Amino acid sequence: MRFDCSFESGNIGKVQALNDFEFDVSVRPDTNNPHYRVWFYFAVSQVQKGQRAIFHFINGSKTKSLYRLGMTPLVRSTTKPKWERVPQKQCFYYKSPRLKKNYVLSFAFQFDREDTYYFAYCFPFTFTFLQKFLAHVEVQNFHFFKRELLCRTVQKRRVDLLTITSPSVLAPNGDRKKTVFITARVHAGETPASFICHGLMCLLLSDHPAARLLRSRCNFKIVPMLNPDGVFLGNYRCSSMGYDLNRNWLNPSAWAHAPIKYTRDAILKLNENEATEVDFFMDIHAHSTCTNAFMFVNTSSEGEKPGSAVMDDHMRSAMHFPRLLATNDRTFSAVASRFCREPSKLGTGRRALGEVLRVAPHCSALEVSMYCTIDHRQRLIPYTEEMYLDLGRNIGLTFVEFYKLQSLLNPSPRSMPPAGQEKPAKKKPYNK
Repeated sequence: MRFDCSFESGNIGKVQALNDFEFDVSVRPDTNNPHYRVWFYFAVSQVQKGQRAIFHFINGSKTKSLYRLGMTPLVRSTTKPKWERVPQKQCFYYKSPRLKKNYVLSFAFQFDREDTYYFAYCFPFTFTFLQKFLAHVEVQNFHFFKRELLCRTVQKRRVDLLTITSPSVLAPNGDRKKTVFITARVHAGETPASFICHGLMCLLLSDHPAARLLRSRCNFKIVPMLNPDGVFLGNYRCSSMGYDLNRNWLNPSAWAHAPIKYTRDAILKLNENEATEVDFFMDIHAHSTCTNAFMFVNTSSEGEKPGSAVMDDHMRSAMHFPRLLATNDRTFSAVASRFCREPSKLGTGRRALGEVLRVAPHCSALEVSMYCTIDHRQRLIPYTEEMYLDLGRNIGLTFVEFYKLQSLLNPSPRSMPPAGQEKPAKKKPYNK
């Protein structure tokens, strides 16, 4: 049996055979940061049909985990390329007496043929896939799409800034367009964030009436991957330098935190331009311990008293988008969405841009579970790639209602087909 992670976003550390069918597997920590050991993605080859194996992941850095709720690793093979979850009855998450009562994830697996099998913590979404998608869209020469090189990382990878809007400077009613700035994948292992961003982009690039309406009234700026080095290296949270980039928005370095520095500068430049109105900022993440999708929104500024009219108005305004999104997407929870002002999160994009720099009245972070949503019957439903894409599409539809554009739209935005089935603006430029 041969283990391998020498491919894009691949990651494991040491593998030790306990016997012919049982293996201790260590997760390699993030590059230049030993504290994060969560993301794994590796291949197993040279197996026999019917061969059985037990894998023990022995050094995870998180004890609180969705494994407790039944999350299991994903598996696919070269002949069965669709990701599936290892059955729950074959997985165990427990304190191991053999390993000083440290938490261990163990799962048993039987190989059904001679093939190469891949195991992953969550659905992979690589830097190369994003680049191929953007290149494919770019060659279509859509008049409403622009791709710019925002900067390059320490390891010289592209960070793209996308603009999706109609060519006219003003909205049809003569008002300034609302600028909506979206960022994703600042934490490398939070792959659902990329699927959500992908679903949103597919909607905005389509020929559906909702997309045309949004492009005419809004100016969408999107940085779809803030941490391409970490993504490529198979990190869970950090950049190639070992930094958590989402704690460096207040004073980013042009060298060590280049994606944050240049994204921040781009937002500030837009905010200083009288011809633009930066109205909405959203940073898309995935969560390793929570269920459903939800949002962190900013609290009021210092000095506003709880219960005051100013505070009440701010809270209603901040929670308006989450409430609308909950009506458009069954996996999103407005109840779980909350205000968050933890001191440790002051350097995040949501708080630095919203509370300190005050670049937009609406600044938020969208979170989605790495594993499941809970429906109205309290059943756990594991997310699929398609469900993450649908969430991204539904975020786009929610902007139609958020900016009160429903009366200009026929048919209703909720009558749209599933993500990926929208009619493209020209020939189809994107297939997942």
